[in-house]
Amino acid sequence: MKTANTLSRNDLCWCGSGKKYKKCHLGQQPKQVASPPQKQQPAKRNIILKNAEQIEGIRKSCQLTKNLLDMVEERIKEGVKTNEIDEWVHKETLANGAVPAPLNYGRGQGRRRMPFPKSICSSLNNVICHGIPNDKALQNGDIVNIDVTCDLNGYFGDASRMFIIGEVPDKTRKLVEVTRECLELGIAQVRPANSLGDIGHAIQQHAEKNCFSVVRDFAGHGVGIEFHEAPQVLHYGQPGTGETLRENMIFTIEPMINVGSYDCKILGDGWTAVTVDGELSAQWEHTLLVTESGVEVLTA
Repeated sequence: MKTANTLSRNDLCWCGSGKKYKKCHLGQQPKQVASPPQKQQPAKRNIILKNAEQIEGIRKSCQLTKNLLDMVEERIKEGVKTNEIDEWVHKETLANGAVPAPLNYGRGQGRRRMPFPKSICSSLNNVICHGIPNDKALQNGDIVNIDVTCDLNGYFGDASRMFIIGEVPDKTRKLVEVTRECLELGIAQVRPANSLGDIGHAIQQHAEKNCFSVVRDFAGHGVGIEFHEAPQVLHYGQPGTGETLRENMIFTIEPMINVGSYDCKILGDGWTAVTVDGELSAQWEHTLLVTESGVEVLTA
């Protein structure tokens, strides 16, 4: 390609006008066009391998989370409002010297939505996750996920359980049971030198074998020092892919399994994720520690 320094008078001008150089920009140098700015890539978050002191703090927080879910299990029934459950958990969390991590989560993070307004997530029927408690009473035939995260002295413990209210059809009960089995199969893959892909693959295979789908838009995550840390833990994938598991990693596995399509949408509150087709969704969650030889379920 010719430049302004190599063009002859009768060549087409460098500017693209279609005119001869002598009739256009002879004697002028081409303008220097600045290269477009390079889009800055977000910094990769490093996985935090916990030390013994941190593990003990996280273990205590996880046990408080487990105890709070045990309390919910004893009290939940038809006619109870999810706002009541939120109040139970909020009060008992504070009584144990901890803070409900979901309350006001997202404040100051530049999100185009309000901070999360409650102390738990309550995801009912076709709500996949991040449901906001309200004054609607639970009814016979409902299924609901209650998600609790404690911040105890700066350490986080995260877990959720499904609850069946009254009598439900066999397919609904199967969804809840298969989702719990997916969690258990994922946990069985947790040990040093295995990969995150091994976890996701085990979950996906079991869900799809039972004609259910695995939600793609939400995942498990590192936890302990922060509410959400690296790595992202997908609930689908291929064996041997993704991050290699290492001793003293702590993360959640929390498969969200749908009766119909795995597609979801977010409601106008900016938080509540529901199935696009209105079909039911279920979720179970534990916080896990990778040990020297396997796994410790910290929220069990």
